[in-house]
This record gives sequence, C-alpha cells and structure tokens, in this order.
Amino acid sequence: MAEVLVLVDHVDGAVRKPTLELLTLARRIGDPVAVALGAGAEATAGVLGEHGAVKVLTSDAAEFADYLVVPKVDALQAAFEAVSPAAVLVVSSAEGKEIAARLALRINSGIITDATDLEAGDEGPVATQAVFAASYTTKSRVSKGVPVITVKPNSAPVEPAAAAGTVEALSVSFGESATGTKVTSRTPRESTGRPELTEAAIVVSGGRGVNGAENFPLIEALADSLGAAVGASRAAVDAGWYPHTSQVGQTGKSVSPQLYIASGISGAIQHRAGMQTSKTIVAINKDAEAPIFELVDYGVVGDLFTVVPQLTEEITTRKG
Repeated sequence: MAEVLVLVDHVDGAVRKPTLELLTLARRIGDPVAVALGAGAEATAGVLGEHGAVKVLTSDAAEFADYLVVPKVDALQAAFEAVSPAAVLVVSSAEGKEIAARLALRINSGIITDATDLEAGDEGPVATQAVFAASYTTKSRVSKGVPVITVKPNSAPVEPAAAAGTVEALSVSFGESATGTKVTSRTPRESTGRPELTEAAIVVSGGRGVNGAENFPLIEALADSLGAAVGASRAAVDAGWYPHTSQVGQTGKSVSPQLYIASGISGAIQHRAGMQTSKTIVAINKDAEAPIFELVDYGVVGDLFTVVPQLTEEITTRKG
C-alpha cells in the first residue's frame, strides 16, 4: 500500500489523542508513516507503533523549540521528499493548519482543512467537511498534487493496530526563513485539571444567560461532574466572564465532542459554526424560541440556575 505521512502532535514524547485518531484514518488509505519532531520524538515510537505506524521518522533539532512553525514545515517537507506519500495528514489546530498550508504551497498541492472523516477513493482520498457554519456536509478531494489534509479532533475513534513502528532519523535542512520568528519566552498555562477544550469528549459551555463571571462555577461544577472541558460563547468572553482561550465559535475554537451541553446560549450562527459537528447536542435555555433548539438532539426549556445544579447533583449521585 502507499504510505501516508502523519505529523505527530506530542508533548515531550507523550502523544496527544488527535494524532492517534489520524493514524486510524490514515490506515484507511495507506500505511501510516509518523513524523515526530522535537524533544522526546523517539519516545513516541512505542505508542505510534501500537496504533498502526509502520515507521516513525524523528528529528529533535533545537530549531523546533526555538522558532515558530517554519522548522516543522522544513521537516515535514523533508519527510515528504523521502517517502513520496499518497497523502499528508495533520491535526486541525491553529498551528497544524498553518503548517499544512505552507507545505501544500511548497509541494504545489491542494489542501483540505477541518475534515471530519476520510475514506479511500478511486482518484485519491475523499474528505468529509462541514461547511458554511456546518449547515452543509460535503465530500471533497484535491485535484492537484498530493493531498494535504487537516482533520478536526474527535472526528474518528482511536483504534489500536500493531505495526512495526520502526524508528528512523530524519535528515532536515533548515532554510533561511526557519529562524525568522524566534520564541523569546514561555509561560506555562495554569492547569485546571480539565481536558483540553478541542480534544475533550464532553464540553459544557455557558453563554450570556449565565449572567456574570460569578455564576460560571455552576458551569464548571457540571463539567467537573462529567469530566468535561468548559467552553464559553463569544458574548460571555466579550463580557469578561470567561477567558478567551475557552471561546467556542467561528472566531474562537472549533470543537467536535461526543457530547456538547450549551447552557444559556441562544445559538447565534457564530457559535453554531464552532460546535455544530458535535455528535450529541443538549441545550438548556429558558427561551423556547432560542435558535439553539433548531439543531439540538435534546432541549431543556428552563432556567439554567435551576436545571444545571439539579443535573450536576443527579450526575454526582449516580456516579456515587
């Protein structure tokens, strides 16, 4: 079978779940070849091999940590030239999409972003996308070159499949532009103990109806009872009630969890664009005419200040 490059998203050798999802999708169209870069790259090989990677190309040059984006593009291009793959898969994060776009330009190929599924086709891989604020589902393939595809987290199950996972050193020559943007300092993000928003299987979000930062602990308590991430609408973020890093929507983060609970969110198109591909959507809103109810699987018409605490208590009781 043809080989498929998969860019690994990891932290000091700990492979993040979206990469394992990419390996599942990659096996549908070829033999996955993982590209692991930066500190701890070789330590990823065991997990990657367990999830289908036939080879793991590694490089731990200092440039990956010291400079932004371009060194990784240089490395992915080197891997592309070494492997001649049938496709290149990248996690659909802000950094991932920039890397993918730069690579597609360099290799003169088409790009598909924010795919939610992937299948083999007679003329190359076919990607499923949710477009126009998730109002339509399309199937697309690139018409030129080797497809570069970014895939949204939570789009595929993680399915282990043992493979060789042979580690090979990747030789990378960095261009002049690789050192154009230097990282001058880093500040560790304060840990909440909750899952990363874009990767979480369950997301609980609050909106304008939460009516103040002092009330967001209600949303957090429900999220914690479910082991979920906490999100917020643009209205809540703009009002200063919750950090911008938790904003879900067209100008925030795009999520696709198994379960999305929207509390006090009206369902403006901007918000829907960031969560409409969620597998199951539940809304809590006292306005029975709120647009959010047009797309939900389950809707609760009621005051969130009554419903959310009751729901949290019921979940906690059943877990106990």
